[in-house]
Amino acid sequence: MFTGIVEEIGAVTAVEPSGDGVRVTVRAPKAVSDAAHGDSIAVSGVCLTVVDQGEDWFTADVMRQTLEMSTLAGIDAGRAVNLERATVAHGRLGGHIVQGHIDGTGRILEVRPGEQWRVLRIELPAALAPLVVDKGSIAVDGVSLTVSAASPADEPQQWFEVSLIPETLAATTLGAREVGDSVNLETDILARHVQRLLAFTPQHTTYELATNEGGSA
Repeated sequence: MFTGIVEEIGAVTAVEPSGDGVRVTVRAPKAVSDAAHGDSIAVSGVCLTVVDQGEDWFTADVMRQTLEMSTLAGIDAGRAVNLERATVAHGRLGGHIVQGHIDGTGRILEVRPGEQWRVLRIELPAALAPLVVDKGSIAVDGVSLTVSAASPADEPQQWFEVSLIPETLAATTLGAREVGDSVNLETDILARHVQRLLAFTPQHTTYELATNEGGSA
């Protein structure tokens, strides 16, 4: 589990084919400072497992499904990535609960700069729109952010906005994002559980009614 608080910006140094996936090597001095084989590190929001490491780098395998779901598809050497080690049980939850399981990708529609802030408007798949709420949490490229605006439910193109403070612009790759760029999205796990629960509600209601009627007969 992660919290969406990026610890450093790393860089992909090598990408090699590995079956139907790829094996990536990332320069990550801080992330590997106390890492061990099998540890989890979030790479721009994607939870990857350390399979090899050196003094300032680690290697991880990326399966095909992950490539299809995230911006790691087409990844090549030189790409900057956000890095976060898995949180420790006694640590502070500085952001929100982030699993490193990407729901899909979004596309930046607009970048509105200000004196200190920068607002990003990001298009998201219609299936994810019900899981994004104004003032709720969302992880964008592994960065824990608060939704500052969300599109109406009846708008054809669904989107949400996040407001980035100077620290976020400087300490993550979001400071370099431009219109048209794709970003990884992970919605709030609580929203996903509620959506799944509601999908079964009609069945449970029917069962409860049938049980009550049977008991009173």
